[in-house]
Order: sequence, then C-alpha cells, then structure tokens
Amino acid sequence: MHPINWLIVAAYVIYVVWDGLRRSKDTDEIEGYLVAGRSLPWWVVGLSVMATQFSAITMIGTTGQGATDGMRLIQLYFGLPLAMLILSVTLVPFLYRAKVYTAYEFLERRFDAKTRTLTALLFLMSRGMSAGVIISAPAVIFASVFGWNIVASVALLAVPTILYTAFGGVQAVAWADVKQMVLIVVALLAIVTVLVLRLPEGVGVTDALAIAGSTGRLDTFDFKFDLTETYTFWSGIVGGTFLMLSYFGTDQSQVQRHLTAKSVDAARSSIMISAYWKIPLQALVLMVGVLVFVFYLFTSPPLFFNPDHDARVRAGAPAEYADLESRFESAFMQRRGAARSVAAARESGDDATVERSLEAFRSSEAGLTAVRDDALELAERVTGENPRDVNYLIPSFVINQLPIGLAGLFIAGVLAAAMSSIAAELNALSTATVIDFYKRYVRKEAPDAHFLRVSKIATAFWGVVACVVAVYSVSLGSLIEVVNLYGSFFYGSILGVFLLAMWRPARGWGAFIGLFAGMGAVWSVHQFAPSVAFLWYNVIGAVTVFVTGAVISLSLPAARP
Repeated sequence: MHPINWLIVAAYVIYVVWDGLRRSKDTDEIEGYLVAGRSLPWWVVGLSVMATQFSAITMIGTTGQGATDGMRLIQLYFGLPLAMLILSVTLVPFLYRAKVYTAYEFLERRFDAKTRTLTALLFLMSRGMSAGVIISAPAVIFASVFGWNIVASVALLAVPTILYTAFGGVQAVAWADVKQMVLIVVALLAIVTVLVLRLPEGVGVTDALAIAGSTGRLDTFDFKFDLTETYTFWSGIVGGTFLMLSYFGTDQSQVQRHLTAKSVDAARSSIMISAYWKIPLQALVLMVGVLVFVFYLFTSPPLFFNPDHDARVRAGAPAEYADLESRFESAFMQRRGAARSVAAARESGDDATVERSLEAFRSSEAGLTAVRDDALELAERVTGENPRDVNYLIPSFVINQLPIGLAGLFIAGVLAAAMSSIAAELNALSTATVIDFYKRYVRKEAPDAHFLRVSKIATAFWGVVACVVAVYSVSLGSLIEVVNLYGSFFYGSILGVFLLAMWRPARGWGAFIGLFAGMGAVWSVHQFAPSVAFLWYNVIGAVTVFVTGAVISLSLPAARP
C-alpha cells in the first residue's frame, strides 16, 4: 500500500488515542474510571453507544455481506426502534437511578447473589467470544495486505488496544467513539461517490441498481414466516427486537455507556440516537457492498479474494487452478457483456428487451457463481480450511482499487472502529469481572488504587482470551453473522432474567432456575433443530426464562414481609 495511505492511518490513530487520553479525568478513582463520574453529555453517550456496535465487523463483514447477499441483512435491525423506545422508558432509567456499576449488580438487589453471578458469568462468556470476533475483522486486513499469518495480525491490533483501554478508562473510549463515527460516515460516503463515478460510460446509477436488483440484492423485505430463514421481516421485528432489547438493555458494554450520562434524561436521549440513525447507517454500509458487486461486473475480480488461499491453491494444484482461471475469465467476459446489454436495453425503453437482457444476465451470473463455487471447493481441498472469503472481499477492493488517500481513510476508519469497539468490550468485561466477582467474593473493601490495578489486570486477561477467539473466528464465515450468532446463544436468556426482575412476584430461585432452563432450551434447539434461524434463539431464551421463572416463583411459599 502507498506510504501516503499509511501516513493517514498512523496520523489518525495517534490523534484518536492522544485526544481520548487528554479528555480523560478522574481516572485514578473507580467511579471516574468505570463510569466517567456519570458526567458525559447525551450526544457523546449516544454516539458511543452506536460506535460500540458499529465496529470493524460492520465495515468489513457487513459490506462483504452486502456484496454477496445484498440488502436482506437490514431486516435484522427492524426491531431496533421499538427496542430503543421500550428501553428508554424501562431499563435505562431504572438502572441509572440504581447507581450501579454493572447491570448484574442490580440483580443481587432484586433477587440474590447466585442469580447475579450466573448472569454476569454468561455475559463474560458471550462478550469474551464476541470481542474476539471484533478483533478478527481488522486482522483480516493486515493478513491480506502484508501476507502475515493471522496470529501476528491479531497481536498487532490487540496489544496497543489493551494498553489504551487499561490507561484511558471509559472516558477515553467514549470520546474516541465520537471521532470514529464522523470518520466512518465520511469514509463510507466517499467510497459510494468513487463507486458511482467509476461506473463505465453508458451505465447509469439506475442501471447499476436495476442489474443488482435482478439478482435479489436489493430485496429488503421478506414477509414469509419461516423459522428456518435467518433474515425475514418477522425474524427482524420479533427476534431482532428481543436481540436489541437484550444487547442494548442488559449487555454491560452498552449499559456502561448509559451509566456515564449526566442524568436520566440524558441517558434516554442517548439511546434514541440509535433508534433514529442505526438503520440508515446500516443501509449505507450494505449499499457500499452492493455497489462493490456492481463494480466487479465491469472490472475483473480475482478468482480468490483471500490472497493466502490464492497462493496456496496456485502452488498446490497448478493445473486445476489454470483451468479454473480460464473458465472464470470466460464467464466474467460473458457476464460483463450481459450487464452492458441490460444498460443498453434500458436506454431503448423497450420493456420486453429489458426483461430478456435481465434474464440473460441472471444466467451469466449463475455461470460465474458456479465457477467460483468450484474454485472454493478446490481451495477447501488444498488448504483444509473454510474457503468462504466474504471477509476478504472489501479489504481486497480497498487495497487494490481505491485511489491513494481514500484507501488510507477507509483503513483508518476500520482501525478506529476496531480499537474503539474492542476497548469498549474489554472495558465492560473488566468492569464485570472486578465488580461482580472480585469485589463481591474476593476483596469487598480496598482503596480505589487497588481495584484499578485489578481492573487493568482483568483487561489484559480478557484481551488474551479475545485474541485466541479471534484466531479461530476468521475461518467461520461472515463475521457479522458470527458475532450475532454468538450473542444469540446468551442474550435472550439474560433478557428473560431482567424481564422477571420487573415483575413484582418474581423470586430469586425462579430467576436462577429459569436462566438454566433458557440456556438449555436454546442449546436444545441448536442441537436438535439446527435449521431454526439464530435470531429466534433470543425469543426462545427470553420466553423460556420468563415462563419457567414465573411458574417457580408462584409455586414457592409466600415471602415474609
């Protein structure tokens, strides 16, 4: 990559770290370090809430998903506005007024220590794995650009982030998030502009969208009620609402942001930013992927977007590689001609001609896809690894196709998003470890300096755990799906406990046994009904916990006044 791109990357990352640390204050006190002294403005908290979720996975995994699968993923977020509205009048003000450091601390006050501990443990397990997936996304870029193995790439990103998190506290993370969101939006809009400007002569934006639409990539609504289909309107409205309620309302990485606000009203206002802006931003990210797909209709794409697999297949099966390369080039030329024919037919205004040209394009697209499937099958045989290279698609495009400066801007955005999100996750994991376990069971009273030292050690520990998960996660497929799959195993059950907490008759044993029942139900569905889409795990877990907990609570003897 050109040195100017690296200069942009280095300058931005240094500035973000410096400015975040500069704005930190009172980080020698436990309240200042963990919840910023509950003093941050609503708009800073709101952008931090968005940025924590808007990680490098979004920049790489979601754009890659848009290029290969289109806009269908947007249905995952249809339940978000409803979830944000519910949380703004229930859990957010409730937890803020409780003056807790973690969401799970409240559960001991409401139920008992065992329920708090089990819920916090589930959070640590789920978020520890998800933090690793978040590290994987930018690690893919380094592995792709430098030809390093994934372990070195993960370490390069994780080590400075761990140090930054340990020293800066939540304030440094929150202020870095503000700049991250600005850079991300600017980078995405700049890439959309470049992709539109690089459409070939005679192919307009509406032509490009019509071609993409003919493959189903612009389909954003699927009203079928099918539990086996991951992205539908109903899975987004029902399963997505439960997922977002749990993530934004009970996950410590998000709750900790709400607790840093100046007041209850500020906390409410901060969470509504996501309700208004998350879906449009997610649509913009997916549209970048769709336009990258259109770009490669007219510019020859590589046979393998993963350069490591390309080199290993070329060396390990040269004859088969050469045959595939020849077939791929022929199929590409046919598809490019068909795409140009669609644009010409639309110019003529003859609907019948347009439909015939679209049918010819779909046929040529299927032919090229078949060749790629053969290539990926060969890669799996040669490498013994998952050949799906959706996570390498956007890094390959950025490095090889974007002009000097813009590539650096995009990578700076990816790194800033990664560092900010990883820092937020590690900060939340450290907080839950110290407050819900160390301070609860090991040492209840000590000076703030002692708990701060333990927090930094916990940050380093979870950083190592995340690195191990990151190395494994790269080969799992689309990272945006992986992180939501990990979360869906736990989120619904955790949400069910908090729903019980707001129901007055609920008892501690009901919540505790209900939590086991919810996790067991999700595990059973995953094992014995694997065709059920993971978004429904959130509904299954929450409902099972609540119903089980309610039945047990009502069957227990009445509590003493």
